[in-house]
Amino acid sequence: MATAKKAPAKKAPAKKAPAKKVGGAKPPIKAGAAAPAKKAAPAAKKRTPSAAFMKAMTPTEALAAVIGATPAPRTEVTKKVWEYIKKHKLQDAENKRMINADAKLKAIFKKDQVSMFEMTKLINDHLK
Repeated sequence: MATAKKAPAKKAPAKKAPAKKVGGAKPPIKAGAAAPAKKAAPAAKKRTPSAAFMKAMTPTEALAAVIGATPAPRTEVTKKVWEYIKKHKLQDAENKRMINADAKLKAIFKKDQVSMFEMTKLINDHLK
């Protein structure tokens, strides 16, 4: 009689240990337990404006007819021009981004209509 050879038993692959988390494990949160208190956010610092924007600039005669002759920072000049535009209803009714120039603004813009984005560039040419 011939003896049958047994096939060698397969070894199970070795299990790897789970990777460890850096910083320690957090304890599980139990149901019904209050959530841990969060730290208060640090108080936000008040943003200081750039010195270049706050420097008083002297307007030309054409711009002074709209905002006045007193020197003012660029930010104030832009605000005063917008006040003038809204007071005289010079924003285009259909496209609010466009500004229709009246006689005073036409001296500054050199066009009948400008966009609000190019307006500040044109105004800056009239500041010293």
